[in-house]
Amino acid sequence: MSGSGQGPAVLVNARPAALARIGKDARAHKYSHGHALILAGGVGQGGAARLAARGALRIGAGLVTLGCPPAAVAENAAQLNAIMIRPVDGAGALSALLQDQRLNAICLGPGLGRTAQARALVMAALRAARPTVLDADALTLFQDDPGALFARLHEACVLTPHAGEFARLFPDLARTLGPDVAHAGGAWKHQAALAAARRAGCTVLLKGAATVVAGAGGALCEQNRPAPWLATAGSGDVLAGFVAGLLARGFAPDEAAETAVWLHVETAQAFGPGLIAEDLPETLPVVLGRLDR
Repeated sequence: MSGSGQGPAVLVNARPAALARIGKDARAHKYSHGHALILAGGVGQGGAARLAARGALRIGAGLVTLGCPPAAVAENAAQLNAIMIRPVDGAGALSALLQDQRLNAICLGPGLGRTAQARALVMAALRAARPTVLDADALTLFQDDPGALFARLHEACVLTPHAGEFARLFPDLARTLGPDVAHAGGAWKHQAALAAARRAGCTVLLKGAATVVAGAGGALCEQNRPAPWLATAGSGDVLAGFVAGLLARGFAPDEAAETAVWLHVETAQAFGPGLIAEDLPETLPVVLGRLDR
C-alpha cells in the first residue's frame, strides 16, 4: 500500500502488489515459508481456530500449529491432519512454547474465550513481539480497558475487528460512523480506520460491506467488491488465518492484511452461492492457480 499521514491515497478494489510474491520458490522447503501458531479455546470452542488454521495453511504458511488447552487436544486432533497440535496450558506454557523462534506468526482470538486466562494468553503473545493477528475474543477481552491493550501492541500486530468489536475498542471513532458501522463507507470510514491504526500503533483491518485496511503509517486501502456470501459464520475466522499465514511467510503487516482481504473476496466470488466458511480455504487454491497463469 502507499500513502502518507496527510490525505493518503486510497486504493479501492486494487489488486495488491504483494500478490506477486504469493507463489512459492521451487527450491524452497516448508521451513522457508514460516510457521504460524493459532491459539484455540477450550473443549467445544475449537471450530473458529480450526478454520483460521486451515486458512493459514492454505494461503501458504509452511507449517501451522494449533495450540489449545490439554483437555481439547483430542477434540482438535480428531478433526485435523496437516495441522499440528500442541497443548498450551495457560500463559506460562505459551511463553515457553514461543521460545521456539521458528514460530514466527501468531493468531489468537477466534473461539479463545473471554476469561482471565484468555486475557493472559493475549498478553503473553504480545510480549513475544512476533507478527500477531488479534481477532474476535482477543479484542473483546479489552472492551472495558482498551488502553491496556494499546499499551502492549507493537507495529507487527494486525487487529481485525468487525463493526461491533471496533465500537468496543474505539467508541469515539465508531460514533463518527453513525449507527450502522458495518455498512459505513467512504471518507468517514477511512478516517476512522486511520485514526484507530494511529492510536493502536499497528495495522487495523476494519471488516464490513466495505472492508478497510489502515496502516499506522497512513497507508490505506478498501475492498468493496460485492461478496454477499461472506455473510456467514466463520468467514472472519478464515480471514484472520489468511492474514496469519501471510505474516508467517514474511509479508509486512499492512501487505498481509491487504492481500488477505483481496483473496478473501476473490475466493468468495469464485465459489458463489451456498458458500460456508469451510469452503473458503478449499476454494483458495483455485484462485491462487489463476494467479499463476
